[in-house]
Amino acid sequence: MPLIFVATPLGNLRDITLRSLDALREADLIVAEDTRVARRLLSALELPGRELASYREQNAAAITASILERARTQNVVVVSDAGTPGISDPGSELVAAARALGIEIEALPGPSAAIGVALLSGFDLQRFTFEGFAPRSSSARRVAFERALAGGCTSIWYESPKRILATLRDLESLAPAARLFLLREYTKRFEQQILGGPAEVARALPSPPRGEIAFALEAAPRQEPKPPSGVEIDASIDAALAAGERVSAIARRLAAAGAGERSELYARASARKAGAAGRSTG
Repeated sequence: MPLIFVATPLGNLRDITLRSLDALREADLIVAEDTRVARRLLSALELPGRELASYREQNAAAITASILERARTQNVVVVSDAGTPGISDPGSELVAAARALGIEIEALPGPSAAIGVALLSGFDLQRFTFEGFAPRSSSARRVAFERALAGGCTSIWYESPKRILATLRDLESLAPAARLFLLREYTKRFEQQILGGPAEVARALPSPPRGEIAFALEAAPRQEPKPPSGVEIDASIDAALAAGERVSAIARRLAAAGAGERSELYARASARKAGAAGRSTG
């Protein structure tokens, strides 16, 4: 029997898929991070009375073996409190353990705040990273954001409402012009979407901030290297000539460094060499 991972609604019950309903309906055991949350979901879906087991970081080592033993002969479904299991929630370790034992695994697609905030941001998504929850300490957050901004791609983050203002202050002090898109209470009645700089986003949040929060951070624009000036090129040529470097080698090296076309640099270096020779014999 496969071990089935089921994505659950983030806030709108109608986001449950037909395949997910089938899996939950046929489950002999439903593994959940918080069985109370799972029980409320099952009741709302009119699927009460299912056997539930709690799977958390604190008890994962003790319960993994028994879950996988059940999965060999029964329908075992794994859910998170909301969204896709294993994405900043317990679950990935269970996948690895099941795969090591040769147990078949299925993942039914469904809601994910990370994908939602990425799409709604409008930022470049040809390549992006998922960073999970921002670090708890200010210094660690600044290091993480500095790395992300320099990474050349959009980064996706989760954050607690209790820490989001401190996180935005850190980002503002590091990169006040950075662009981010914040998504609060995704799919819920009071969903909020905010696009802007760190200070602007912070001002738009309710006081105090509340609800589930995800945000996308746009990478810093790449700075194209400034081509050297004519004076700088001539200085490089003169220094190379004085060191005995051949004109052809100088032209090839400077062209590779972006100083101009090789033929033009060759002519320029030749003229500088001839001028230097004339001055030395004059």
